[in-house]
Amino acid sequence: MAKKSKNFVEELRWRGMIHDIMPGTEEFLLKESSTAYIGFDPTADSLHIGHLVSVMILRHFQLAGHKPIALLGGATGMIGDPSGKSEERNLLSEATLNENQEAIKKQLAKFLDFNENSANSAEMVNNYDWMKKFSFLDFIREIGKHITVNYMMSKDSVKKRIGEDSKTGMSYTEFSYQLVQATDFLELYKTKKCRLQMGGSDQWGNITTGTELIRRKTGGEAFALTCPLITKSDGSKFGKTEGGNVWLDPSRTSPYKFYQFWLNTSDDDAGKYIKIFTALGKNEIEALSEEHKDAPHLRILQKRLAKELTTMVHSAEDVQTSEEASRILFGKGTKESLIKISESDFLNIFEGVPRFDINNSDLENRINILDFLAVHTSICASKGEARRLIKSGGVSINKERIEDHDKMIDKKNILNSKYILIQIGKKKYSLITVI
Repeated sequence: MAKKSKNFVEELRWRGMIHDIMPGTEEFLLKESSTAYIGFDPTADSLHIGHLVSVMILRHFQLAGHKPIALLGGATGMIGDPSGKSEERNLLSEATLNENQEAIKKQLAKFLDFNENSANSAEMVNNYDWMKKFSFLDFIREIGKHITVNYMMSKDSVKKRIGEDSKTGMSYTEFSYQLVQATDFLELYKTKKCRLQMGGSDQWGNITTGTELIRRKTGGEAFALTCPLITKSDGSKFGKTEGGNVWLDPSRTSPYKFYQFWLNTSDDDAGKYIKIFTALGKNEIEALSEEHKDAPHLRILQKRLAKELTTMVHSAEDVQTSEEASRILFGKGTKESLIKISESDFLNIFEGVPRFDINNSDLENRINILDFLAVHTSICASKGEARRLIKSGGVSINKERIEDHDKMIDKKNILNSKYILIQIGKKKYSLITVI
């Protein structure tokens, strides 16, 4: 990755990933390979898709021949960043933050090359390593005296929290956050020759405080670049579902749910997201967009977006499993495919469908399909309705169509020793658990 191959800023520009950029940044990066960093919140043991813009920026930076640094805010995570927030965060212990750091580095390693033998290998640092050495008196003498209160008060993140509309105000802890973040930039400037900090547009004030501290304390020049905060075309918040954040950790968000999130994006959003969240080139994205325009019902952009991201975050095998799960959900699966998938994927596919319990002993005696649908469960309102549905070919058990209303249900119909799946029509499912 060490060879400088393309204009990093231009790469971000056509992808729609630049919000603000300090004058001279592009020219500086074209002169020589450089070092830049982005800070990540370590208050959870996993990144979520809200972090992916920053991750992809670092990836593009490294692919352009530059050196990326991922800074974990071990110290700032103990404070809480006021930018874009209406209230203060819970503060975490050092032990918890260390555990989170290890988990996050493993996730970043899927996007960035941390191989120390590479000339521009990625690095991860933790600002607690240098901030813990400061006493309060050291901090206000070495850092605080260089930045005026007037300068700090001018930041939008501060104005919003102490303005007339604010109900909570701002603690001194949070007010000092921009100085702590500026100290990070100064430290990396001195020890890593880092002259560029990047982040979301809500971080512009904090980042420029860092460039100002570097200028005032060392006389040196540093740069800033931010990306837009991602939104959905309908105006709702990106990255949130009814169940909360979409995480990169498979124990928090399964690969299937992760895949489905991207598959279910709107056409407008898919066209935007495929530029931001994948490393596909401009020509390929334009070709995919044209294909999608000609046949939007095939969801070409969504399928490629879901495939690229699920492969990067999880694996190619997880993509195959997720694709098979989608076929099952939308009527193209078989009993064999139901048997092959794991129980967790099976339950994820049919999350939210009506569920019923049935006793194992009842199946030993065998149950007529009409009684099964209308008496032992309430999938059908009556036996007459069940009979009509079967006659019209509208009932399937475990993806196998029922042809005869005299069919008996027994233990042979149990999937994976536990479940029976009933399908009415194309999309109406019910899941029976054998207890």
